[in-house]
Amino acid sequence: MKWRLILKKRKGLNINDNFGIAKCWNEMTILLIQNEDETIDYLNECNEDYLYYISEIFEDISEQFQSKRFITYLRKLDKKFPKLDMTKDIDIAESYIEN
Repeated sequence: MKWRLILKKRKGLNINDNFGIAKCWNEMTILLIQNEDETIDYLNECNEDYLYYISEIFEDISEQFQSKRFITYLRKLDKKFPKLDMTKDIDIAESYIEN
């Protein structure tokens, strides 16, 4: 799966590799914004480690979907994985939805 390859690459990057991180974010976003249902299904199957890295691009996905349903689902994931502390990321993602 292409997702896993991108996430594996992202995990291996140095925290100061801004170009590499941005490239991975872009690749992941392109894959995740294609279909909201498939994205939600994918996130449902993600482990905590993968979800941590995907949470970095919640706002990019949300901006494309413009979906309260997506935000509601992210909040469920936040409750399922409280150690990831994704609330701020989700709040930012929600702010990208146009009212």
